[in-house]
Amino acid sequence: MKKKIVNVGNIHCGSDELFLISGPCVIEEESIMMKTAEKLKEVSEKLKIKIIYKSSFQKDNRSNLQFYDGPGLDKGLKILAKVKETFGFPILTDIHYRDQADAAGAVCDVLQIPAYLCMQSELLKAAAKTGKVVNIKHGQFLSPENMKNPVSKCVDSGNDQIILTERGYTFGYNDLIVDPRAFYHLNRIGYPVVFDITHSIRKYGIPSADAKGGAREFLPVLSRAGVAAGVDGVFIETHPEPAKALCDAASQLCVYDLEEFLKPLIELHNLEVSFRPKAHASEVKS
Repeated sequence: MKKKIVNVGNIHCGSDELFLISGPCVIEEESIMMKTAEKLKEVSEKLKIKIIYKSSFQKDNRSNLQFYDGPGLDKGLKILAKVKETFGFPILTDIHYRDQADAAGAVCDVLQIPAYLCMQSELLKAAAKTGKVVNIKHGQFLSPENMKNPVSKCVDSGNDQIILTERGYTFGYNDLIVDPRAFYHLNRIGYPVVFDITHSIRKYGIPSADAKGGAREFLPVLSRAGVAAGVDGVFIETHPEPAKALCDAASQLCVYDLEEFLKPLIELHNLEVSFRPKAHASEVKS
């Protein structure tokens, strides 16, 4: 099945070139955001990998009201706009409510629908109607084949610029399981597929500041499995000092370790591309 190419700035998502979505989980102090972006720019240039900068102005699914949930829409978008202006990255942020869509779309290139909200029709419609690329995260509760339903809601709202992101399944035991079959099913829907590696190692029900709130030892094996299965991009939340991060401290990757982490993934992706089946003669237009 031919997959749609979705353009995000100069990134052709769904082509043979692996791309990266990366940045701190939630927007923190401007200095941290800029320091992360500076290192990401260096990694992008050294490894020739294109990057979409990601951070959230609001995390509305924190497990406790006392936990940091972001700077809010206005302040957060100002910081993201500065990152974009300074470093030239396309920007991705998530929205939780339909009245956030237009403001976020005025700054960001990609609007992300959180996994828990992937079936919310009004949210999908609002994101789609901005005309921006919509990244729909695969709900932990939904079979991968059924991600065609939120996709169709965006298409029916006039927007087929869609990316699908896998992030594992929950079975009610504070753990997420990544099933490689999901990449196959998501690819068959016909849009670029991303693997959210760092969220897939979160341990739910455990505060993200607790070292037990993530299982980083599984990052290499899971990332390689996803890339070998044929994803188009990888999603890796990064921070200069993950242990001090205000959200997902136990699962974010240190941005200074990112370069070495990506090297085998890029090599594996290039090998996977070389083994992709070629189009049959009947599929090639004369």
